[in-house]
Amino acid sequence: MDLREKTVVITGASSGIGAATALELSQAGARLVLTARRTDRLAELAASLPGQSALLTADIGDPATPQALLDLALERFGRVDALINNAGFMVVGRVGKIDMEAVSQLIRVNYEAVVRATYLFAPVFKEQGAGHIINVSSIGAHMMTPKMSVYSGLKRAVEVFTEALRVELAGTGVRLGCITPGSVATEVFDGIWPESWKDGAIESADVAAAMRFMLEQPDRANIANLKLYSAQEKF
Repeated sequence: MDLREKTVVITGASSGIGAATALELSQAGARLVLTARRTDRLAELAASLPGQSALLTADIGDPATPQALLDLALERFGRVDALINNAGFMVVGRVGKIDMEAVSQLIRVNYEAVVRATYLFAPVFKEQGAGHIINVSSIGAHMMTPKMSVYSGLKRAVEVFTEALRVELAGTGVRLGCITPGSVATEVFDGIWPESWKDGAIESADVAAAMRFMLEQPDRANIANLKLYSAQEKF
């Protein structure tokens, strides 16, 4: 895909991987539809981008948000070419102690929202004969760690869902893939792990560059799952 003048929707765009991906794709010439919950961070990001962008302050866990994103893309740019389901957060806790209300929200954002957005955008891409969906997974889908069972289970579910739908839509022009980062120095882990864990972690910009690589493959190619780990990780 030549990203010039293509319209890409990015969820969870206000910081970390989402913000870095917005900058990377904007520099490649893409037009962006960006969503997150923090209006000020979105506005700050948009002001730093070299290309066009449209902003939606919303909670991706709200079932109405994917439709609002699609409507905004079509209203502002006339079409949509790619969706990056990046939004997510982390809840950790041991059996019997984890906050179940927080877990419910984790399920809505980290899995249900991915499914809703994918099932909404995929028929649009199928109808136009082209489109690309990238779902963001995590090393947590493959590395079992105490207190992270729900988070890890949801990330593994995202990968299985993406792979199954890739097979279902093969030959329609709709490409699907997961990117599975290792340890990334983002604020997602603030307050969960000590700051020292970021030593040797990859940066959000590294993940953004990898997603651009996935999007820019020729139409005949589809990267089904790209694992991008720190050179120091031993998993």
